[in-house]
Amino acid sequence: MTNPEYILTLSCLDQRGIVHRVSGFLADHGCNIIDSAQFGDSESKLFFMRVHFALEDGGINDELLRADFALLAASMQLDWELRDARYKPRVMLMVSKIGHCLNDLLFRYKSGLLPVEIPAIVSNHMDFYQLAASYNIPFHHLPLATGAPESAKLAQEARVQELMQHHQVDLVVLARYMQILSPGMCAALKGKAINIHHSFLPSFKGAKPYAQAHHRGVKLIGATAHFVTGDLDEGPIIEQDVERVDHSMDAETLSAIGRDVECVVLARAVKWFVEHRILQNGDKTVVFK
Repeated sequence: MTNPEYILTLSCLDQRGIVHRVSGFLADHGCNIIDSAQFGDSESKLFFMRVHFALEDGGINDELLRADFALLAASMQLDWELRDARYKPRVMLMVSKIGHCLNDLLFRYKSGLLPVEIPAIVSNHMDFYQLAASYNIPFHHLPLATGAPESAKLAQEARVQELMQHHQVDLVVLARYMQILSPGMCAALKGKAINIHHSFLPSFKGAKPYAQAHHRGVKLIGATAHFVTGDLDEGPIIEQDVERVDHSMDAETLSAIGRDVECVVLARAVKWFVEHRILQNGDKTVVFK
């Protein structure tokens, strides 16, 4: 029988001896550190740490480990979480009518490249119900008509939250879900929803951003993955990437390159989230890769 493994994440005001006290606690409780990373932010004066370790002392159980660490955390005023490293987070995917990110995430999930469970796919359109069925994942069609009243939008979002609770969802991924979420929904999803969009914002808004970019002769295109907040497309950034383009490429080529970048950036962000590598630092993030 293999030893249980955990991932500890923490943040606190920077102070002398944090690594020493945490690693000493783990050693005293029969734990072997597998990997560790830490970062002290000179601007926010906060310290961040992620430790992956195995509990090798059979005389110490999960309850005792957590109770004893809670005492240490209280004495140091730590904001912390201790998670089972072998648990696969439950991820709900939301999509509208553009499916490249959905398809990419499903492939990575099925191939074992993304350590998650996907209990549900939610969409305001029916376009991808057959794709969901091919992966044997329940598809929930929650339509929202163009120009629908606020009451209809809130009712649809309430249904989304019911599905989250029913499936015990740990993360919601907006895989090109093209609906603006209400302030209440953004608050409910705080810290557990990731969005992806092209990197042209705020320069090229609205329809056909790649055509707009082509018209202006851009030389770099890319994508941004970030946490969802009430500030549209302005949540804490998790990952970004770019590709160079040139004058010989038409708008369709730019769009195809952009789709590829979006897939890669979103997949990285989701993987880092489910591996507990992302810690929020105000309006920014610390990502231990």
